[in-house]
Amino acid sequence: MTTPAADARLWYAQRLSAMVLALCVAAHLVLIVAATHAGLTAAALLARTRGSAPFAVFYGVFVVACAIHAPIGLRNVAAEWLRWRGHAADAVWIAAAALVLVAGGRAVYAVVAP
Repeated sequence: MTTPAADARLWYAQRLSAMVLALCVAAHLVLIVAATHAGLTAAALLARTRGSAPFAVFYGVFVVACAIHAPIGLRNVAAEWLRWRGHAADAVWIAAAALVLVAGGRAVYAVVAP
């Protein structure tokens, strides 16, 4: 069972990650629209992102924000709808965060690795 202070920290972390995600999603959509209007193919996009530190940092931040935000939300939904709380529930949402972090990190690496 979490304490009110821990719940407050999780609430704060989710709100901060939501702010980061809002900026990342907006920038990502702008990049998609710009690439589409420029007529770039997937191969041309990958050629531009290979070895790009700014792309790696941007999408790395995006992945970390997702890995923070989504599992906290899933934890809260499970607690409210399923009444699933406690150490087992916490272990599952921590595993979900690790899964998002690893899968997202692999995707970022695949796009920007030289």
